[in-house]
Amino acid sequence: MFWEHATGTGHQGAAPSRKITRFYAGQTPMTVRTRFAPSPTGYLHIGGARTALFAWAYARRHGGKFILRIEDTDLERSTPEAVQAILDGMRWLGLEHDEGPYYQMQRMDRYKAVIAQMLAAGSAYHCYMSKDELEALRAEQEARKEKPRYDGRWRPEPGKTLPPPPPGVEPVVRFRNPQEGVVAWDDLVKGRIEFANTELDDFIIARADGTPTYNFCVVVDDWDMGITQVIRGDDHVNNTPRQINVLQALGAAVPQYAHLSMILGDDGQKLSKRRNAVAVTDFDDAGYLPDAIINYLARLGWSHGDDEFFSREQFVQWFDLDHITPSAAQFNTEKLNWLNQQYIKQAADSHLAAEAARRLAPRGIDPEAGPPLERLVALYKDRVGNLNELADAVEPLLVEVHPSAEMIETHLTAAARAALADLGGRLATAEWQKAVLSQAIKETCAVLGLKMPQVAIPLRVALLGQPQSPAIDAVLEVLGRETVLARLKRWL
Repeated sequence: MFWEHATGTGHQGAAPSRKITRFYAGQTPMTVRTRFAPSPTGYLHIGGARTALFAWAYARRHGGKFILRIEDTDLERSTPEAVQAILDGMRWLGLEHDEGPYYQMQRMDRYKAVIAQMLAAGSAYHCYMSKDELEALRAEQEARKEKPRYDGRWRPEPGKTLPPPPPGVEPVVRFRNPQEGVVAWDDLVKGRIEFANTELDDFIIARADGTPTYNFCVVVDDWDMGITQVIRGDDHVNNTPRQINVLQALGAAVPQYAHLSMILGDDGQKLSKRRNAVAVTDFDDAGYLPDAIINYLARLGWSHGDDEFFSREQFVQWFDLDHITPSAAQFNTEKLNWLNQQYIKQAADSHLAAEAARRLAPRGIDPEAGPPLERLVALYKDRVGNLNELADAVEPLLVEVHPSAEMIETHLTAAARAALADLGGRLATAEWQKAVLSQAIKETCAVLGLKMPQVAIPLRVALLGQPQSPAIDAVLEVLGRETVLARLKRWL
C-alpha cells in the first residue's frame, strides 16, 4: 500500500517532469508528526479525547512529535473559555504536546499568501456567482433530483470566454478541482477509499471577505507543520479527497490518513451531552482518575489481545493503527466504573489523599483538621468506585456526623450505651494499637455476654454516624484516643 504524489513543472500542454514520493503504510520516510486539531466551540468531548490519545500514542510509539493546533476560525462560536477547557482537558489527561498550541487565527497572512500563489498558478480562481444565483442553481438541481453542486460557470477553461466581473460583487475564491480520474488513499483504519473527481465540485477556499475556509486552512497547516499521519474522526472522510487534491496542487507531500469510527453510548446511540457524560471535565467531576480514562479510551476501538488493564507506558509500547476496528465502538459505563475502581485500589495513598482533599475543600472541610488523610484513604480505597465516594467515606472521620433519629433508636439502645460505656473505660487507658484496641472490644463483649456486632455496630454509629465502616479496630486506631473518647462521651 502506498500513495504516489507527483510534483513538477512544465509549460502549458507539455507533460511535467515528475518526482514521485511514496509513503508506505507502516513506514515513514521522516520523523513521525501527528496532530490534534480541535475547534474551540465547546468542551473537550470524550470522542475528541480518544482521537488526541491515539495521535499522541502514535507519535510517542515512533519517537515522533505530537502537535496541538486550535482551529479557531469559527469566530461566532469559538470562545477563549472553550480554548481553556480544551487545554485543561488535555492537561488533566496527561496528553502533553511537543509543539503548539498553534492558532489558525494567527496564521491568516500565511493562508492569504498561499491563496495568492494558487490564483497566480491557476489552481484557484475568482467566482462572482451571487448567493441568489447559487440558491437558484441548487433549487434547479434538486428539482431534477441531482446532487446540489457548483456548476463551474466561473471556472477558467481553454477557449471559454468569461463575462466581465459584475459590479459591486466581491468574489469568493474556488479551488480548481481536477475533473478526471479518482483521488484515492489507503486509509490506515478503513482500507482503500476512492472518490471520483467528478463527484467533487470546485469548493470555496476563501470567502468573499477574504477569510479562508476550513478545508483550505487544514491543508496549509498540515503542509507547513509537516504532518505525516492525520488521525481523526471518520466524519472527516468526505473532506479528505478535497484536501488531498489541494495538497497535490500545492506540490505538498500527502500524509497518511487514519479515520476513527464514532463512539456510541451505553444505549447504542451516538454520544450526546443531553444523555451522557461526554466532556472530559464531566469525568473529573464524577470522580474518575485520568489514568483510568486513558486506559478505557485506549480500548474503545483498539485492542492488544485480551489485555484490559494496562499502564499508559504499556499502551504506548503496544499501540499501532493495525488493530483499530473500523466499526463503531460502544461506551460501557459499567466497565469504566470497574476499571476506575481497579486504578483507585492501586493508586498511591498520597495521590488519593490529594484528590480527596480537592473534593472536601468545597464542602468547607479542612483535610488537615483530623487524622492524616493518607491514613484515612488507605482504609477506604478498596471499598469505593470513584474519588467522590472516597471523599464521602473519609468525611465522617474528619468531622463528626450526627446519626439519624431512626439510627439512634435502632442501634444506640440502653444496652448498647452500657456496652459503649464499658468499652470507653477500657479505651481510656489502652495502648493505642490496632491489636490492643481489638482486644478491648472483645473483652467488653465477653464481660457483657454480647456478640461482636452488638458492640461494633453501635460503636460505628456513635463515632461515624453510620452502621458500616472498614474494620472497627482500624477505624479506632486512625481516629486517635482523643477523638474517639470525645465522640463516645456524647452518648454516655
